[in-house]
Amino acid sequence: MNPTRLPRPLRGIVPPLATPLRDRDALDHDGLARLVERLVNGGVAGLFVLGTTGEGPALGYRLRYELVERTCELAAGRIPVLVGVTDTALGEVVALAQFAEGAGAAAVVAAPPYYFPAEPAEVTTYYECLVRESPLPLLLYNIPICTRTAVGLETVRACADMPGVAGVKDSSGDLDYFREVLAIRARRPDWTVLMGPEHLTAQAVRLGADGGVNGGANLAPRLFVDLYRAAAAGDSDRVAPLQRQVERLGAVYGHGAPVAGVIRGIKYGLALLGVCGERLAEPMRPLTAAERAAIRDCLAGLGLEVAAEACQRP
Repeated sequence: MNPTRLPRPLRGIVPPLATPLRDRDALDHDGLARLVERLVNGGVAGLFVLGTTGEGPALGYRLRYELVERTCELAAGRIPVLVGVTDTALGEVVALAQFAEGAGAAAVVAAPPYYFPAEPAEVTTYYECLVRESPLPLLLYNIPICTRTAVGLETVRACADMPGVAGVKDSSGDLDYFREVLAIRARRPDWTVLMGPEHLTAQAVRLGADGGVNGGANLAPRLFVDLYRAAAAGDSDRVAPLQRQVERLGAVYGHGAPVAGVIRGIKYGLALLGVCGERLAEPMRPLTAAERAAIRDCLAGLGLEVAAEACQRP
């Protein structure tokens, strides 16, 4: 497999790929192929597998490796694949990073280890170790709502001195923090700085971000690509209606706990669109009938074509 090199910086929309499942430990290969083609044809700049939207930490290790390998095969060098390697054990992080390089991925993305709270100096040491042992460029992943450990600015500054670090993906939703990361990026113009929360993507791009890692792009890739391009061009008149559509799409996510609600809504939305089934990694609960109806109405209101046979997919 010939790897696709990571553009430095990588600019555009990099969807956090949903993971189509047939059952607890089985990947829906047909659904994954449809999803990858949907996103590539929608003009995205890359794919991020095993992120939060992809339910990465809830998947078994064999399935994670299979997903990385198959996604790289499907991308076929057309766009770079970034692999989430976050884990509680550094050895597992390094092993997946090494596998990802052999599969043809372009970069890895790592949040701090979760479960044991880490001090800021320990987070920096963790990234130092990973950079030494990973054969791929590394993006720092700040998502404290899930890890309970933030990638502090002191760590970002220290990592700016590490050539193997290629940027930051920030899902904190803290614009003051994000501005400070952009200021640090002045020392590393090759860094990629990406916004996670999609309602902030246009604002982040206007501040100098390179794009977004937006879960909603699984459902409406062209919407987010158009939003990014309008924001990058400084076209406020075009940004405004696109931003309103993105905010309307947010109704898909409000069904349950904050993170699970996003995953649940995207998975069912993909089922409605005929892309793949809605099966979730356990123990996330399925949607209620009322929640399903609300998501269907939201997608229809945005002009997304709902497939009549959608719910029959695995």
